Amino acid sequence: MEITIRKIDSQESPQTKFFSRKSMVVSRLALGMENEKLIYTIVPVELPYEREYAVEDTDYGFENANVTVFFAEIVGAQHAVPLLAGRIKMMRWWNRFGYVEDIVVNPEYRWRGIGRKLLERGIQWARENGYPGVMLETQDNNVPACRLYESCGFVLGGFDRDVYKAINPNTKETALYWYLLF
Repeated sequence: MEITIRKIDSQESPQTKFFSRKSMVVSRLALGMENEKLIYTIVPVELPYEREYAVEDTDYGFENANVTVFFAEIVGAQHAVPLLAGRIKMMRWWNRFGYVEDIVVNPEYRWRGIGRKLLERGIQWARENGYPGVMLETQDNNVPACRLYESCGFVLGGFDRDVYKAINPNTKETALYWYLLF
């Protein structure tokens, strides 16, 4: 199996509906502070559950020169056409960081290094554009993603316990903000 990462252009469909955000939640990050630095431990959840965020058609911002989308595709002799496995959307954020606005890998292709390849390409894009670093946001119950970000050099820089309350007033999810400074 060969994984290729390629930039899509404005004439191409972003193929939003081909992606699934379904995953099992078995643990979460429990936050703390030590020497004025955010730290965390990974703790099991009481009752594991499946979470799924609705997949929406997304404004890919092609009218904005600071937005770029990359696809991860599986290519190989057994496939007549490349199989769409993942996507990352990068953009210039208001604070001049490169921002990972969206990263997703379809469940059947997870744990094959695709998320890492997409993230590495996003980091490269930020460097090529002269940004001082990359930032992103995820949830405390997305432990595999948090581990990926940390393994790529990101550090936990902040959190927000209320950001998802407008969507679901009873949510226990905490938004986590990760940073990679160049």
